[in-house]
Amino acid sequence: MEIKKYVMVNFMEYDYLIVGAGLFGAVFAHEMTKCGKKCLIIEKRNHIGGNIYTEESEGINVHKYGAHIFHTNNKPVWEYINQFAEFNRYTNSPVANYNGELYNLPFNMNTFYQMWGVKTPEEAKAKIEEQKAESKVDNPQNLEEQAISLIGKDIYEKLVKGYTEKQWGRKCNELPAFIIKRLPVRFTFDNNYFNDLYQGIPIGGYTKIIEKMLNGIEVKLNTDFFDNKEKWLNIANKIIFTGMIDQYFDYCYGELEYRGLNFEFETLDIENYQGNAVINYTDAETPFTRIIEHKHFENSDSSKTIITREYPKTWVKGEEAYYPMNDDKNSELFKKYKNLAKKEGNVIFGGRLGMYKYFDMWQVIDEALHLVENLK
Repeated sequence: MEIKKYVMVNFMEYDYLIVGAGLFGAVFAHEMTKCGKKCLIIEKRNHIGGNIYTEESEGINVHKYGAHIFHTNNKPVWEYINQFAEFNRYTNSPVANYNGELYNLPFNMNTFYQMWGVKTPEEAKAKIEEQKAESKVDNPQNLEEQAISLIGKDIYEKLVKGYTEKQWGRKCNELPAFIIKRLPVRFTFDNNYFNDLYQGIPIGGYTKIIEKMLNGIEVKLNTDFFDNKEKWLNIANKIIFTGMIDQYFDYCYGELEYRGLNFEFETLDIENYQGNAVINYTDAETPFTRIIEHKHFENSDSSKTIITREYPKTWVKGEEAYYPMNDDKNSELFKKYKNLAKKEGNVIFGGRLGMYKYFDMWQVIDEALHLVENLK
């Protein structure tokens, strides 16, 4: 008797469906396409690039979703991104404006001199220790206490408190201490915000990087995964989902919290508005957190300038989510969604929204490349 052998045939149209044309999805699609895999990217916005999208206007590359400055100590990631663009030597040296008083950032000897008139590291450290002792902060339990223990009460009240409470929509004594630990404090006259070995802005803007990554890859813009979820779940062998993980599961455990942003753009008929790419407004009364002057990122010689005022806001469902609220409550909620994600089989969650974590750009690339290696 003849025994027939049956072979399962894969009728899926694509090897990978990538939901989201941001940096994570673009790196993944680029690398998998090089491996011979067929990829489709769908993106709900009308452009590629996600939040690093830049748009040329008046000879200036405008960062449409806030300032993005590439910085890393990871040499392989730096070499990887440099294959898609030449980077300039931009150094991030923001300035703080507190009710008209200007201070250098990050917190360094220039800041301490401007605040207290001290001229040596010993004098600065003594001033901080004096204010720390007066505040009786020995074991910081929240952001306010952590900040005072790092840089004293004066700097906290002028340069941290108002800005942070606008940014997060909560009182500093209600925020976790770890948020402030990302801010550099140094006792040298060094205004370079980042200590990373590699730093810069891609000449010509970030969008050109994403365009090169996605060259030859099918991309559908203005296409929302949730408008036809059943179709997209059955079009590819695996799905890389870079949207909000709680939305994927229809908010079954409740909504994760985010901070939203509004951007107000203005084109001015002057060559130079503020003399710096980024100026933070650290008082509580000014409604925006910072003004970005885009031409300074690439030293554009345009006769005009374009500025953006950045307004933090309470996020509501249906709007763009920018910053995950990584406090204890939301971290516990995310764990529930993460456990659901492990059971999804052919769906992999990646990126800032899919992993509910704030990432620098180099970390997004690193995560995507590690995923590619694991799937290979």
